[in-house]
Amino acid sequence: MPRTAKLRPAPSTRDAILQAAIQEFAGEGIAGARTDAIARAAGVNKALLYYYFKDKETLYGATLDYVFSGLAARLRVALDAPLPPREKVLAYVTAHFDYVASSGCYPRVVMSEMMRAGRHGSPHLKHVAKTYFRPLQAQLFQVFREGIAAGEFRPVDPPHFVMSVVALIVFYFAAAPMVAAVSGADPLAPARIAERRAAVLDTVSAALFSAPPTRNRRPVRAEVKS
Repeated sequence: MPRTAKLRPAPSTRDAILQAAIQEFAGEGIAGARTDAIARAAGVNKALLYYYFKDKETLYGATLDYVFSGLAARLRVALDAPLPPREKVLAYVTAHFDYVASSGCYPRVVMSEMMRAGRHGSPHLKHVAKTYFRPLQAQLFQVFREGIAAGEFRPVDPPHFVMSVVALIVFYFAAAPMVAAVSGADPLAPARIAERRAAVLDTVSAALFSAPPTRNRRPVRAEVKS
């Protein structure tokens, strides 16, 4: 009698676990997160969770990969686009902002990892930097060099400027509860996010571009003498 093929869980189960893990790690950090809560939110039992991830640390690392690989993919599309430096930087900033805005949990997961790395060290930080950020950084810095050489950008220091852009984007979402308490409005409402997006792009343009793009200038018409 032929042996019955071993059934494996559907591929979507792994994504469901990771999505639930993002929520749990964002709210509780790795120390406070509970795998039984993650399994319950994902609609699976703990045995199935451990089928994919041998322990909580492994699941946490996979969660970081999920968040950062998604961000890197979005940013790579912007950097690979055949655009001049001005438009490429704005496309990059827009892609970063929209990705962070797509889930309020992402900034909290990232901030939690930064805090953990500062306190006790993290086995994941070097992997994240090497896999996702160093290749993107090299490509982005080349865009800055091209823009500066062409006179399109002010002679800024690329590492510091990029760090400031990240702060412009991420802090708003990480500080959303405080922003809500101070303003009395929901900072994550679609209209507010659209306003913030426009403000970030305006700030980056004003700080980086040496002059308005030619296409935005009003054409000068030669006076015709009769």
